[in-house]
Amino acid sequence: MNIKEYLQQHPQWKKRIHGFIMHPVKTRPYWWIRVWQPFYIKKGRGSVIYSSVRKDLPPFHLFQMGKYSVVEDFSCLNNAVGDIVIGDYCRIGLSNTVIGPIRIDNGVNISQNVALIGLDHNYQNITQGIIEQGITTSPIHIGEHTIIGANVIVLPGITIGKHCFIGAGCVVTQNIPDYCVTVGNPARIIKRYNPQSQTWEKFNKCILSNV
Repeated sequence: MNIKEYLQQHPQWKKRIHGFIMHPVKTRPYWWIRVWQPFYIKKGRGSVIYSSVRKDLPPFHLFQMGKYSVVEDFSCLNNAVGDIVIGDYCRIGLSNTVIGPIRIDNGVNISQNVALIGLDHNYQNITQGIIEQGITTSPIHIGEHTIIGANVIVLPGITIGKHCFIGAGCVVTQNIPDYCVTVGNPARIIKRYNPQSQTWEKFNKCILSNV
């Protein structure tokens, strides 16, 4: 039995350890945990996280960056409720928020002020405050060589395919297949690559469908 399995079976110990690692008000690791981050977060050769990035990265979930990837200034990385895995040659732009669970494949470029959020707050019980009801996590996956424009929001559980262009200001509420261009709120496909004709064609459907 590993440590995670043991703690799942002994919630009182899990609560104590969590309280030692995470500040109850700031909801981020205590300073004595953050000083050890260089030893437990995994960064590939040539990858960079700028010093102004808020690294809410406790050791009980995975944070991993591939080679030559960059997280730019004033972003926030948070794996407190799920793993964050970033591939090779990725760029996470200025002032982005990345909350796991999320997987970003190789060659993804994310512009400024983007929110990638892999959790939802539970709200169904009206006899409790929403903040007291906990959260539900749903992994986000972004395929390789996709570009995400400025001010985009990607909701929990969304898969965006490879080689997509997500236009500025999109709110992505449904899955997007490979080789698509999207605009709007909610995001809708306006172009999709046709492998038979080898051209980008206008897409007639107004709203995305799940893939």
